[in-house]
Amino acid sequence: MKKPLFLIAGPCAIEEESTAMHIAGEVKAICENLGIHYIFKGSYEKANRSKLDSFTGIDSEEALRILKAVGDRYGVETLSDVHESNEPEMVAKYVTHLQIPAFLCRQTKLLLAAGRSGCTVNIKKGQFLSPEAMQFAIEKIRSTGNDKVWVCERGTTFGYNDLVVDATSVFRMKKLGVPVVMDCTHSVQRPNQSSGVTGGDPEYIETIALSAVATGADGLFLEVHPEPHKAQSDPYTMLQLDKLEGILQKCMKIRNSLN
Repeated sequence: MKKPLFLIAGPCAIEEESTAMHIAGEVKAICENLGIHYIFKGSYEKANRSKLDSFTGIDSEEALRILKAVGDRYGVETLSDVHESNEPEMVAKYVTHLQIPAFLCRQTKLLLAAGRSGCTVNIKKGQFLSPEAMQFAIEKIRSTGNDKVWVCERGTTFGYNDLVVDATSVFRMKKLGVPVVMDCTHSVQRPNQSSGVTGGDPEYIETIALSAVATGADGLFLEVHPEPHKAQSDPYTMLQLDKLEGILQKCMKIRNSLN
């Protein structure tokens, strides 16, 4: 029997507690209604920013406290990014899963430290890598004795200011023998803008989600926010929260038709 679809969803960054709690409550209710396994996502820190004065997060300890509070209040699993090899052991005390950002997917010390944490590790595929190249990142996690690893598609560099999503990528990465996640929001980014602020085309989020489910994705990753234009991080790529349920309903129709 096929495992339930899982959804990793939440704000790009933890900004304050009330928004995180609101998002978690809304998404959990949607997922319970549709039979989707929900994992709350929020970055406790944003280390990869274009400009020196870009928002990188609130106080790290407060952000981690909020992540743990969300998990405790709603009884959901939680996920946050780690960026340096000294972080996984500490962050693992507050969340269920760790995530490796795409630009860092080849950082050996970081991957080994994440593997040794004992958490599930979601590795985002670098925009510069083929699907098959992710086997080496998987091997690094498994070398620590940790077999809890996912890989995540998030688009491939297309020129200087755009990404393209390969419709065959999910199918190809599933051959690596681990669950495959589709990042439906970062995949619509328009990076490297001259303004120093990443742009995006959120109108394509639904198309990417439906395609991913149709090609066998085990999980979806969507950053959501009640008012994306007010978010301090990635306002141009997050999905407006009230649009999530309709997209997931369509996804489940496709997934159920493939069983």
